[in-house]
Amino acid sequence: MRVHVLFFGMLKDVTGTSSDVIEVPECASIRDVLAECEAKIPRLSGILPSIAVALNQQYADIDLKVKDADEVALLPPVSGGSAQSDEVRHAAIVRVPIDAESTLSRLKRGEDGAALVFEGVVRNQTRGRRTLYLDYEAYEAMALREMESLAREALAKFQIRDLALVHRLGRLEIGETSVLVAVASAHRAAAFDACRWLIDTLKRTVPIWKKEYFEDGAVWADGEPFPDAIPRANSSPRGSPARHPASK
Repeated sequence: MRVHVLFFGMLKDVTGTSSDVIEVPECASIRDVLAECEAKIPRLSGILPSIAVALNQQYADIDLKVKDADEVALLPPVSGGSAQSDEVRHAAIVRVPIDAESTLSRLKRGEDGAALVFEGVVRNQTRGRRTLYLDYEAYEAMALREMESLAREALAKFQIRDLALVHRLGRLEIGETSVLVAVASAHRAAAFDACRWLIDTLKRTVPIWKKEYFEDGAVWADGEPFPDAIPRANSSPRGSPARHPASK
């Protein structure tokens, strides 16, 4: 049975590839897939405790069974245009500059007393190192689904009328907008609460990663730990103690 495995963010550097095909027996689980990955790429051993796993574009527990041709994605902590279907009404992933003014203009209605926009922008330094530009990548289909799910949850959780979530991928220059959250509501308190919750949760759960390019090299940005509700990959699928990669 053949399972397609995808690697994102810093895992591409660790594995030297963005995807692989793993052979596992019938009735195998994600745990078995991870064991095969670890056997092929021992450097994964010390990383697995911090990553999440998705099965066919949904976060999954590692004891779930896999089927032939399934897609298993290994997702490091996240950093913080796709066509939209009828089920994707509030979220968008784009590769062109984000137009905050037009997004907000489309969102606002006469009954709104508050219209709030948050823009995440590319800054020119990180911890004292001069940043040249950023490069964002995503597990795109899953990211769009997760963003839409966040939008629906926010609409149910807060007293807001409508919202928009937009994230850009690819190379971004200093000062450009990487992510936009726009919220419209009758009152400002609900809009502020919803906007903060949306950006904080998006940065922790949506599979989007950024690579920072400096004058002296490049590095994948450290992501925030996944929330406890998202299952992690087992640190030792074969039952052996967790090991950490050797320092270089």
